[in-house]
Amino acid sequence: MTVSSPTSTSGASPHESYADIVSRLAVSASKSNRGAGGYTRWVNRPLGRRAAAFAFLRGFTPNQLTALNSLLIFPTMVLMAVIEPGWLWSSVAALLLMAGYVLDSADGMLARLRGGGSKAGEWLDHVADAVKTAMIHAVIAIVWFRFYDLPDGWLVVPLAFGVVHCTYYFSIMLADDLRRLAKVERREAPPATPPSAEPAPVLRSLIMLPNDWGVLCLLLFTLPVSWLFVAGYTALLAANTLFVLAGWVRWYRELVTL
Repeated sequence: MTVSSPTSTSGASPHESYADIVSRLAVSASKSNRGAGGYTRWVNRPLGRRAAAFAFLRGFTPNQLTALNSLLIFPTMVLMAVIEPGWLWSSVAALLLMAGYVLDSADGMLARLRGGGSKAGEWLDHVADAVKTAMIHAVIAIVWFRFYDLPDGWLVVPLAFGVVHCTYYFSIMLADDLRRLAKVERREAPPATPPSAEPAPVLRSLIMLPNDWGVLCLLLFTLPVSWLFVAGYTALLAANTLFVLAGWVRWYRELVTL
């Protein structure tokens, strides 16, 4: 079935079908999968394309998807700090955060589908990501303190993970901005190959799984079993610490050449 586009300002044909839009998103309006974790690459972004196509045909804006994402994840994380982990509640919380992650992917795709988002919309999206990144580890620290029978010293783990995760997020965003600035200063032409067409090794996506937000969401299903969640979460912290240290070396060397 073909559905007419609700807006004349989009970059899509007014008579593209849902399936056509999903297919085009996979080619021309998606980010590169280089550096993306396996969950993001093979689960979240395909679902995000479907959500973006649906939102486009229903006349939603990218900022509305960002707002819906925030309405899903932030109240969920607050409730996680209040409600004792149980199989039903932990599963619901994990699914809500995963749904929010789909919308987080879809809002950028929708912006590119409509011909490009605004600077304000991009800022809003990044602010929501930054708050989410910091908040989840604070919530986990509260859960450990209130509901887990652990020595107080274990609280260092979620606090350290919050530092590592936020530092990684800030470092990679700043490195990307400095690269773009350097290209502008050099008046370099944009790449002829669209980002989604860049080669993305499968092994790299598998290696980056511990850094994937979707994997952290999946781990929340195990919250009712304290020893299992603590073991998995601590392993993610160790892996992400290595990632951020390796990233600092790589980004510094790259930026020195600029």
